[in-house]
Amino acid sequence: MLLSGTSEAALGAEASFPLLDQTSDLLDYFYGLNLHSAAAFGLFMGLVSLTTITSLLLMVERRRSARVERALRKELAALRGSDDLAALLMGSERQLLVSWQGRDSEPRFQGDPSIIGEGAPARRALAFGTWMQPGDAAAVDASLEQLKQRGEAFRQVVRTLFDRFIDVEGRTIGGRAILRLRDVTGDRAELLKTRGELATARSDLRSMTMLLDDVAYPLWIRDADDKLIWANQAYLRAVEASGLDDAISRSVELLSERARDEAKRQRKNGAAYAARVTAVVAGQRAVLDVIERPTSGGSAGIAVDVSELEAVRNDLQRQMDAHVRTLDQLPTAVAIFDAAQTLIFSNAAYQQLWGLDPAFLASRPTDSEVLDRLRAARKLPEQADFRAWKADFLAGYRSVEQQETWWHLPDRRTLRVVINPNPQGGVTYLFDDVSERFELASQVNSLTQVQGETLNTLKEGVAVFGSDGRLKLHNRAFADMWDLPPDMPAQNPHVDAIIKICRQLAPQEEPWIDIRGAVVGLADMRMGHSCRFERRDGTALDCTAQPLPDGATLLSFTDVTASVNVERALTERNDALERASRLRDEFVHHVSYELRSPLTNIIGFTQLLGDETVGALNPRQRDYADHIMRSSAALLAILNDILDLASIDTGSLELTPEIVDIRSTIEAAMRGLEDRLAESSLHLVIDTPDDIGTFVADGKRVRQILFNLLSNAVGFSSPGQTITVSARKRGSEVVFDVKDQGRGIPPEIKARIFERFESHTLGTRHRGVGLGLSIVRSFVELHGGRIELTSTPGEGTTVTCIFPNERQESPSDGRSASSALTPMAAE
Repeated sequence: MLLSGTSEAALGAEASFPLLDQTSDLLDYFYGLNLHSAAAFGLFMGLVSLTTITSLLLMVERRRSARVERALRKELAALRGSDDLAALLMGSERQLLVSWQGRDSEPRFQGDPSIIGEGAPARRALAFGTWMQPGDAAAVDASLEQLKQRGEAFRQVVRTLFDRFIDVEGRTIGGRAILRLRDVTGDRAELLKTRGELATARSDLRSMTMLLDDVAYPLWIRDADDKLIWANQAYLRAVEASGLDDAISRSVELLSERARDEAKRQRKNGAAYAARVTAVVAGQRAVLDVIERPTSGGSAGIAVDVSELEAVRNDLQRQMDAHVRTLDQLPTAVAIFDAAQTLIFSNAAYQQLWGLDPAFLASRPTDSEVLDRLRAARKLPEQADFRAWKADFLAGYRSVEQQETWWHLPDRRTLRVVINPNPQGGVTYLFDDVSERFELASQVNSLTQVQGETLNTLKEGVAVFGSDGRLKLHNRAFADMWDLPPDMPAQNPHVDAIIKICRQLAPQEEPWIDIRGAVVGLADMRMGHSCRFERRDGTALDCTAQPLPDGATLLSFTDVTASVNVERALTERNDALERASRLRDEFVHHVSYELRSPLTNIIGFTQLLGDETVGALNPRQRDYADHIMRSSAALLAILNDILDLASIDTGSLELTPEIVDIRSTIEAAMRGLEDRLAESSLHLVIDTPDDIGTFVADGKRVRQILFNLLSNAVGFSSPGQTITVSARKRGSEVVFDVKDQGRGIPPEIKARIFERFESHTLGTRHRGVGLGLSIVRSFVELHGGRIELTSTPGEGTTVTCIFPNERQESPSDGRSASSALTPMAAE
C-alpha cells in the first residue's frame, strides 16, 4: 500500500505542471482583456498562491515517498535473504514443519514430507494413525491437541509402521503452534545399541561379582591408598565381618601389617607380591599362600589356605599303615619282596592260601625259600625241571613290566599270578584264586544257550555284532524281518554285507551310515543311536544301536507301524490345533489394533465436545459426553489388557528395567483413582518406611500392577472403608501389599481368581472382563516374582506382590520420580 501511495503522489506531482501552464494562459487572457478590476486581480493572486503551495507540497511528498520506497526495497532484500537462509536450514536435514497461525487456522506445511512415507502428501502427516504405531499415534494426537489448546510443549520419539523412528516436537513460537517431525532412525539405532551394550556389561559385571562371591578363597581389591574397597564373601567370613561396610568401618584385615607393608613395597616397584604367611581365619590360625598384583587403581589379591598341606604330610604315614591294614583284609593273596628278595609283607589271605606257618613268615624268608617250602608241600604246579622253572619265575625281579601267569595246582585249583615290579626294587605278588571263575564260565555257556532260545521267541529283530563288525548273535525274527539267506548268518558276515541285503527293503542311505558307524566305529567314539526306517512295503521299523561293554554292538528292530500311524494322526490334529491357536491370537491382535485407532478418535472428539471448544453443550449433552468418555476409556483399557496378554503369550513383551522409586510409584497409581475414591467415599492409606528407597524393575508395569490392584480393591469396597497400600523390603525381595476391607473372596472362587476372563461381582457394582488380576500375575512373573492372595469372606482381601531385589539401593533419592508421575491414562 505504501508503494501504491507513493506512485499516486508521483502522478499527482506530474499532473500539477499542466495546471501551471493553464494559470499562465489565464493570466495572459486577463492581461489581454486589460481588466482593471481589483476583484479580478485578487482572484488571480489567490490562484497563483494556491498553485505555488500545491506544487511545493507535492514536491515534499514525492521526496518522502522516494525515501520510503528505498527503505522498503532494502527491507524486501533482507527478507529475501532470510527466506533463503530459512530454506537452507530447512533443507539441511530431513524434516517436516507444520504450523498453525490460530487455533482453527489451516495448517501450513514446510520441509520434506517423505519422512512419513515415500510419495506421501504433506497433509498425511497429521493423520498419525496411518503412518505411526497406534500407541504412539494416540499419544502424539493428544499432545498436539494440548499444544493447540493450551500451548503445552512436548517432545517424544515415535515409531512408524515401517520401523523407522521420528522425533516429534511441538512448541509455540510468536503466536504460532509449530510441529516438527525429524527422522532420527540412525541416532535411535545407535542409542539402542549403546543401551544393549551397557546392559550386557552390567550383566557381565553382576555375574562376575556373583561368581567371585562363590569362590571359596578370600579375594579383595584395594585402592591406591591401600584401603579395602571390595571383598568377596570368603574374605568377609575369614575376618568375621557382617558385610563389606562393616569390614571397612572397623578396618579389619586378613593379613598382618608386616605382610601388607611388604605387598605395598612390591607394588610400588611394579611387581606382584607372592608369599606364604600365617593369619587368623575365622578365629583359627591358618597358613595362606597370598598373591597380590598391582592394578591401574590399586591392587587385587587372593589367599589360598594351605594349612592342610602339613596335615597331609603328617597323615601320609598313617595312611600307609592304613593301606597295609586294608591289604590285610583283601581276599587276594598279596606278598611283597624287597630288592634282596626278602619277604617284607604278606596279608592274611596269603597265609591262608598257602597254609604257611606265621612264625616262618615273620622270620622274613627269601623268595627262593618260600618256593622250596611250597614245592615240598606239593602246593606248586608239577614241573619236570623245577630249578629252571624257579629261575624263570624269579626273573621278575629284573623285569620292568608287569607279568601275568596261570598256575594249575595239584589240588585242582587255578591261580592267576601277577608279578608287579616295585619302583624301589623288588616285586609284589598277587595270587587270585579263579577256580570259581572257570565254573562260572561253564554256567555262562549254559546261560548263553538259554539266551539264544529266549531271543528266538522275541518278535523284535535282535542282532549282536562283535568289535570286528561281524555278526555274532541273532534271532529268527531278525533273519525273517530282512529276508536273510538261510546259510548267511552261520558265516558270521560283516555288517556291510548285512546292510547291502537290508537296503533292498529299506533304501534310505543315511540311517544305514549311522548304524555302520555305531558298529565299526572306534571304541571310545561309539555311542547309542536310534533311527527309524520306512520300508518299501509301508512297514515302519525303529532301530536302536547300543554299544555293549565287551566292544560288541546290539541292534534291535521293532515294528512300530501301528504306533506311527497313530502318531501321524495325532501330529496332524496337533498341527490343526496350533494353526487354530495362531489364528485366534492373530485375530485378537489385529482386531485390538484396528479398534484402538477409531477408539482413540472417539476419545479425542469426545474430549473436544466435553471441553466445549466447538460450542456450548446443554447439561444432558454434557452427561452423554461424560458417559461416552468413561465407556471409551474402559474399552481402551480392555484393549490394552488384551494386547498385553497377547504379547505375553507370544513372548514379544519385553520389560524395560529402570530404577523405580517405590513411594512415588504408589502415589502415581493412586492419582489415577482419585476420582473413583472420592466418588465411592473411600480412604486410601500408603504405608511405607521413609527410607524405602528404590529397586530395579519396569516402572510402567509396576504402576500398572498397582493401578489394577487398587482398581479391584475400590470396586469391591463399600463407602467409608479403607484401602491400605504397603511396601517393605524383605531381604532380597520387595513386597507390595494391597489390602481392602470388602466382602472377601469365597474359597471356591479364590482358586480361579487369577485366570483370564474370570469376573465375579460378589454382589457389588464392580464390573469387568476379568483381565486385571491376570495381567497383574503375568507382569509379576515376568519380573521373576510371585503373587499371593489372602482373603476371608466378610473381612477383606490382601494381594501380595513379591519382586526380586537383586540390586540394593540407597534411600529414596527421587531418581525415578519423573517416570513415576506419568499419568495413568496413558497406561
